Amino acid sequence: MLRDSHAPSLFLLPDVRQPVAPFARPKPGNLSFAYRWHGLALARLSRGQALRTPNLSGRGGPNPMKIHEYQAKEILAKYGVPVPRGEVANTPEEAAAVARKLFAEGASGVVVKAQIHAGGRGKGGGVKVAKSRDEAEHHVQKILGMQLVTHQTGPQGQKVQRLLIEETAAIDRELYLGIVLDRATGKLVFMASQAGGMEIEEVAAKTPEAIYKEAIDPAVGFGAWQARKLAFALGLKPTQINQAVAFLQSLYKAFVETDASLLEINPFITTKDDKLFALDAKMNFDDNALFRHPEIKALRDTAEEDPLEVEASKYALNYIKLDGTIACMVNGAGLAMATMDIIQYAGGSPANFLDVGGGATQEQIEHAFEILLSDKNVKAIFINIFGGILRVDRLATGVVAAARNLNVQVPIVLRLEGTNVEEGRQILKESGLNFQVGATMKEAAAMVVAAAKGVK
Repeated sequence: MLRDSHAPSLFLLPDVRQPVAPFARPKPGNLSFAYRWHGLALARLSRGQALRTPNLSGRGGPNPMKIHEYQAKEILAKYGVPVPRGEVANTPEEAAAVARKLFAEGASGVVVKAQIHAGGRGKGGGVKVAKSRDEAEHHVQKILGMQLVTHQTGPQGQKVQRLLIEETAAIDRELYLGIVLDRATGKLVFMASQAGGMEIEEVAAKTPEAIYKEAIDPAVGFGAWQARKLAFALGLKPTQINQAVAFLQSLYKAFVETDASLLEINPFITTKDDKLFALDAKMNFDDNALFRHPEIKALRDTAEEDPLEVEASKYALNYIKLDGTIACMVNGAGLAMATMDIIQYAGGSPANFLDVGGGATQEQIEHAFEILLSDKNVKAIFINIFGGILRVDRLATGVVAAARNLNVQVPIVLRLEGTNVEEGRQILKESGLNFQVGATMKEAAAMVVAAAKGVK
């Protein structure tokens, strides 16, 4: 998952498909987290998609904002990280011009690299080396505009709309560098491995001793002594150690100052003339910190995201599309996970993860309905609300208005508890609309599964 991907660094335990922080596996038998996650994880993985962390805060949550490789390299270059010469191109003409320029400047070859938010680009035919301008133009014509299918895009693939054209390097060794958050310790961990260019998760599973780790004390930062430890662990030459220390410290500075949530260099290469380069780079960023970084927020490429998820984000709704038939509208991420689980327990399948948050307005509820109904697989809607800040009567008023305004034709099942719950139930009863209300989550789940199966 980590190799050439733009997904969070999550390892999945094969028995329960439990996402956990790298190298911080939970104790056997601690399955509560697994059960909260399994519906989302299995749905994502069944489609060949990268597993993503859903929003958990109701304010954008820890969903990472992803950027392209060329954008990550531009950021890293500003922090003094050596990257190969190259430029992004959006048309065949631009790509050909970049290739001609690089050859004219002395490049012995160029690499044509598809820019999509998915891993496995090389295996899918999206990365090609060219030794001449004609060969480069041939690769450009073949890759630009193609529907690139990788293990993370699923069978539908992702359209390649831009290319990175950069010079080749005289590679001596391929290594791996990464910075992630270890949730078990609450610290950043700097990882390094001599197994660069490989699936780092596979390396971690089969030969965990091949990955070297340095936990970073947030009060002290990443020390030069730690950088030297990693440099020596990578088996670098004495002439490369000082370069490596500066390289690693620049990566750490870039990570912290941009509020990144993931940084990976795979491969991190040494050249035959003892130079160091970030041959590939990926960075994800904490959504909750983007208000501090408008220049990074501007790098978002919505063409790489699910259209419904993009639409939901416009209205501060946390939405992730799944493959089932029962749409879920809840308030709170924990309740969303429980709702998906109980739907599956009742024999159904969730169509989405949608959290309206604690202070949803009627407008947000209507937009939520629009998004749910845009999924043609939806056969029924399950609204599971525990009223606190979001009072049940206010939610009920919004649901009634949305159902009328949008002329909702699929069954709607509700489970309501919390502040002003009786008032809310009365509003539903007096609406004249055919709502079904379950007394408990279990009862409501059984009702919505039956309703979904009854829709032709």
